[in-house]
Amino acid sequence: MQPAASPSAAAPTAQPSYIPPFGMQTIIGCLGMLLAVHVAGFNEHITEIGLADIRGAMHIGHDEGTWFISIYETFNIAAMAFTPWFYMTFSIYRFSIFMTAVLALLSLPLPFMPDMTSLCFLRAAQGLSAGCLPPILMTVMLKYLPPPIKVFGIGGYAMSATFGPNLGDPLEAMWFEHVGWHWLYWEVIPFSIAAIAMMAYGLPRDPVHLERFRNFNWRGFFIGVPSILCVVTVLYQGDRLDWFRSPVISHLTFWGGALFVGFLFHEWHHHSPFFRLQYWKNRNITMSLLTLVAVLIICGLMMEVPMTYLEAVRGYRPIQAAPVALTVALPQLVMLPLTAALCSSARVDCRYVLAFGMSCLALAAFLGTWLTPDWVRDNFYLLQALQILGQPMVVIPVLMLATMSLGPADGPFISGMVNMLKGMANAFAAAIFEVLLRRREQYHSTMLLDRAGNNATALSGMGDPIHAAISNSSPDGDHVAHNTLQIFHTYLHEQSTTLALVDIYFVVMCICVAYVALTAVLPIRVYPPGKGPAPAIPAAAREPDPEPFPLPATAH
Repeated sequence: MQPAASPSAAAPTAQPSYIPPFGMQTIIGCLGMLLAVHVAGFNEHITEIGLADIRGAMHIGHDEGTWFISIYETFNIAAMAFTPWFYMTFSIYRFSIFMTAVLALLSLPLPFMPDMTSLCFLRAAQGLSAGCLPPILMTVMLKYLPPPIKVFGIGGYAMSATFGPNLGDPLEAMWFEHVGWHWLYWEVIPFSIAAIAMMAYGLPRDPVHLERFRNFNWRGFFIGVPSILCVVTVLYQGDRLDWFRSPVISHLTFWGGALFVGFLFHEWHHHSPFFRLQYWKNRNITMSLLTLVAVLIICGLMMEVPMTYLEAVRGYRPIQAAPVALTVALPQLVMLPLTAALCSSARVDCRYVLAFGMSCLALAAFLGTWLTPDWVRDNFYLLQALQILGQPMVVIPVLMLATMSLGPADGPFISGMVNMLKGMANAFAAAIFEVLLRRREQYHSTMLLDRAGNNATALSGMGDPIHAAISNSSPDGDHVAHNTLQIFHTYLHEQSTTLALVDIYFVVMCICVAYVALTAVLPIRVYPPGKGPAPAIPAAAREPDPEPFPLPATAH
């Protein structure tokens, strides 16, 4: 029992958190939160994949379309970093329902925006509301689920990194081809209504703690938000604007980087930070956060490569490329629970599961290095099958290493950090893919043209097969010569793009191999809840907070 407080105490002690009895009502509430996060993910990925169709329907240019994506992502990632403080202040129940409703309501007017300014304003607000949901899901799964099935809650959170992104392409194809392009925005509405109903029924009614505004970390908030916005904008716009040859990118990098360093310094020393950087002293957390970033970059690259190849080289429409994405997405509904059940056993070391999953991804990337312009959709199925095994076996152990060594009071501090890094990883994946694809495509194109020019004299005796094939198509010799050159450059583009994608697969393979080795060095084994020794380093006990962040008392 806690000792009685002294009558002369100046301030009352914080009330302990009450966890409601676990039952069907709690399950429905957690599933509603999971659905809300997937709705936010669908809204993000469908508009990215269907950007070409949206641009054509709304008469948006290429440059404006890039801002359409980057503005959404910048506010989405910035929201993830600071959400834990706000849902503890306004309560999980009210904050999650409000943000889901805002996400759905903002999608109604989006197809009818008259100009790019109003469209970007609504997309920024929608990204802000969508970014608030993933940190809440992590807290809900870890707080309300009992220890025997807590790992399954981690598996549910992992769906947002494996299931949702791979389902974006098939959904975009279905909405655009069979319903209409407006539903690229509106598809969140019916799902949001269902999610709100489930959360309203199942989530505990936490009290509001508006008094926490008296000690709000205003300086950290006003330094951190602009710094994250600048950094993410640089990642999404840097390659298009040719990086530091652009004054915009140079200024955003300098001022955003300086603010971000100042934000990290401030959070390290502040008595009530948004997240504790001291967690990086824990070897498991360091390993898990680094691996989480790497895994999401790997998954993002391996999802982009086949889609880019099928659309750029083979000329597929999204509905034709959809089976490749569905091959990874739908089996996750089975593989994630199976992997969670495997990791729930005290006999299984999740580090070995992580190493095996990363090896599967490395093998898939190695097989991808055999890509040629003759591949079609069916050639990717073996690579996708290896990703079916690898993705859940990497994401779930990584999240276990990050969360199972912490105490209950650490949740708000770690969830914002994990989700911000998750969003940053997606931005890094997009930047890395654009840089590698453009630079390597230019390199291979130059080398192929150079080889063709150097060998033109030696091959002249063999004739011109392209010219011979189309010589009878027109009596105009100049027209035939022009078409011959155009066909040659089409072949050249296909070859150089394919070789650039092979290089990306090679980079992914090297990253996977490096992290297999790192897994053997850095982490310490963690056990499922209730099936092993207690966490050795509870962060909350390690460094008490003058203004604690207690989980609010809850009641159904």
